[in-house]
Amino acid sequence: MIPNLPAGSQAPLWLQKIQYTRDAIAYMEAAAQRCGEIFNAPVIGNHPVVLFVSNPQALQFIFSNDTKQFMTPPNQLLQPLTGDCSIFALEGSRHRRERRLLMPPFHGEQMRTSGELICELVDKAASSLSIDTQFSARQLAQEISLAVILKVVFGIYQEERFHRLKSLIIQFADSLQSPFIGGLLFFPSLQKDWGTQSPWGYFRHLQRQIKELIYAEISVKRSDAAGNRRSQHHMSSDILSLLMSARDETGQPMSDAELHDELFTLLLAGYETTASAIAWALYWIHRHPQVGEKLLVELNQQGLAPDPTTLVQLPYLTAVCNESLRLFPVATLTFPREVKEPVELMGYQLEPGTRVYGCIYLTHQRPDLYPNPKLFKPERFLERQFSPYEFLPFGGGARRCIGEALAQFEMKLVIATLVSHYRLALVDRSPEYPQRRGVTFTPGKGVQMVLKEKI
Repeated sequence: MIPNLPAGSQAPLWLQKIQYTRDAIAYMEAAAQRCGEIFNAPVIGNHPVVLFVSNPQALQFIFSNDTKQFMTPPNQLLQPLTGDCSIFALEGSRHRRERRLLMPPFHGEQMRTSGELICELVDKAASSLSIDTQFSARQLAQEISLAVILKVVFGIYQEERFHRLKSLIIQFADSLQSPFIGGLLFFPSLQKDWGTQSPWGYFRHLQRQIKELIYAEISVKRSDAAGNRRSQHHMSSDILSLLMSARDETGQPMSDAELHDELFTLLLAGYETTASAIAWALYWIHRHPQVGEKLLVELNQQGLAPDPTTLVQLPYLTAVCNESLRLFPVATLTFPREVKEPVELMGYQLEPGTRVYGCIYLTHQRPDLYPNPKLFKPERFLERQFSPYEFLPFGGGARRCIGEALAQFEMKLVIATLVSHYRLALVDRSPEYPQRRGVTFTPGKGVQMVLKEKI
C-alpha cells in the first residue's frame, strides 16, 4: 500500500497559517528539517493537501507533465490584484494563447533598444543621491524599476502622465506591505470593501484609479497607432505597442481588457520583484567587498561606454546576480499545479485535486547542489551549470515567469552601472533578512547604504 500523503507540521491549521504569513522561510525550513524534500503545508487557500516539493527530479517530472497529469490552475491569491484576463488567472488553451502573444516583445531586438535607456534611467535616479547621505537601496531600485516599466513597457514619456501613474503605483505597492492588506490576500473571506477608510476599500480605490490610467494609456496608444498608420510611420517599440500589434493564430488582437490585465500583471510582477532582486544583489556585493572588487575589474575591462548587450553576457556579473537570486529568491514558491488524475510522486500516490508547489527557496538551499548553501559564493555558477529544476528563481514549466528575460537584463544593467559609476557602502553591518511584502520577499531593512563618491 503506497502512502498517499507526506507528513507535515503537527500544529493546528490556523497557527500554521499565521506562522507561514509571518515568517514563511522559518516555517519552510522547520518543515523541511522535520519532513524532508516533500511535505504537506496546507497554508495557502482552503486546500487540505498542499505539497511543497524541493527535489529536482520531482520538479522535472511535475513541470514536464504540465497539462498531462498536472494542470496549472489560475492563481486565486493574485486574481484580486491582476484581474480575470491576466495570464496569472487563465488556464488551459486561454493561458497558452495569452502566453504566445506575450512572449515575443520580451526578447530579441526589443531588449537591445531598451539597454541604453535602462542605463540612463539608473544614472538619472542615482544623480539625486548626495555624498555621505544615507539612502535605501531598495527604494533606489524601486525608483529605477518603476521608471523602466513606465518607459520600456508602457512607453510613457509625457511627464504628467508618467508621474500620476508612478505615484499611484507606489501607493498601491506600499499598501500591499501593510499586514492588514497583504495578509488579506490569504484570507479571501475578509476581503470586504467598507469604503476608502477600510484596508481593502483603500486598496480597491487605488486599484480603480490605476485601472483608469492604464485604459487611458491604451486609448492614447490606439489613436497614436491609427495616426501612425495614416502617416506611414512605424509603431513605437515599447512593449505595450508590440502587444497591441500582436495577433493570435486566428488573427485576433488582444482586447483592451486583456491588455489592461496583462499590463497590471507586468506592473505587479515586474516592479517590486526586480527592485528587490537588485537590492539583494547590492547588499551581497557590498557585504563581501572581494566580490565587488572582482566585479569592478570585469566591468572596467569593457571600456568607458560598454555596449549593454555585451555587459549582460559577462560571466562574473551573471554569476553574482544568479547567486543573489539563489540565496533569497524574490518568490519562494513556483505557481501551483493541481493533480488531474492519480499520479505517483516521490513514492506517494496523489489524488486528483491535490495542490503541489515547487519550493524554490528550499531547492536553492540543498547542500547536495550548493555546498554551504547559506554562503554567498558567485563562483558556484562559474564552476558548474545548474538545470532549470535545480536553479529556478523564475519558476518553471508552463507558468515560468514571462518577464524573466527583461528582469535579468534590467538587474544586470542596473548592477553594472551602479558598481562602475558609484562607490557605495553599507551603513548597517547587521544582516538583512527577507520580509514578506505582499506575495514576494524583500530585504526587511531596505539595504541602508551611503554614497562615497561618483566616478
